[in-house]
Amino acid sequence: MLKGKTALVTGSTSGIGLATARALAADGANIMLNGFGDKAEIEKLRAGLEKEFGIRAKYSAADMSKPAEIADMVAATEKEFGSLDVLVNNAGIQFVANIEDFPADKWDAIIAINLSSSFHSIRAAMPGMKKRKWGRIINIASAHGLVASAQKVAYVAAKHGIVGLTKVVAVEAANDGVTCNAICPGWVLTPLVQKQIDARAQAKGQSPREAEIALLSEKQPMHQFTKPENIGALAVFLSSDAAASITGSAYSIDGGWVAQ
Repeated sequence: MLKGKTALVTGSTSGIGLATARALAADGANIMLNGFGDKAEIEKLRAGLEKEFGIRAKYSAADMSKPAEIADMVAATEKEFGSLDVLVNNAGIQFVANIEDFPADKWDAIIAINLSSSFHSIRAAMPGMKKRKWGRIINIASAHGLVASAQKVAYVAAKHGIVGLTKVVAVEAANDGVTCNAICPGWVLTPLVQKQIDARAQAKGQSPREAEIALLSEKQPMHQFTKPENIGALAVFLSSDAAASITGSAYSIDGGWVAQ
């Protein structure tokens, strides 16, 4: 469905971002990767996408905390591929502490990367999308864009902001062929989460599965992680013609977390 289109996925050198880039590439989209990591590994990922899916892939090292670099990345994508059709704002960082102990610089960094970067990328991409009368903007929010958890003040504030940003963009671009939606994952099994499970199992003498269920049960009724590939598949659907009238929505993919 996306053959001939181009997708820019921020924070796509690992995790949810990489799974989403792979899903879009599998559907035919050319890909602009973005994120941090070992240069050789990133080149391996880029070349692998081209070989496996028969698409073109490039990489931008733009720092998502720097508006000028974000604008340059969008411009480079349009210049390299001729258009930017699907924008997936995924880049994010985390820090955990009570509000009174939360460092001001950590707040600023999380707001910049988890929220402001999406504004800057959308701002840069929107003129081209409106001109071509076609665009898909997908913001990776979180269950924390809809509900709160303690010790995550900056992350929760940023993700709530992402959901609000999504709605405004959807309203403004409603008749320009551009849609904007948010995906709100719950627990996703990433290497960082796996480390939490392993540590919990060791500390409490539990089996890995027992530790996994205990962790999941703290937030969601379903004792199953969302896979990054599930999120990528949802992004592909939201980029399709079948989703042409879906805009301004926040899609929970969270094992029932926010249904409680």
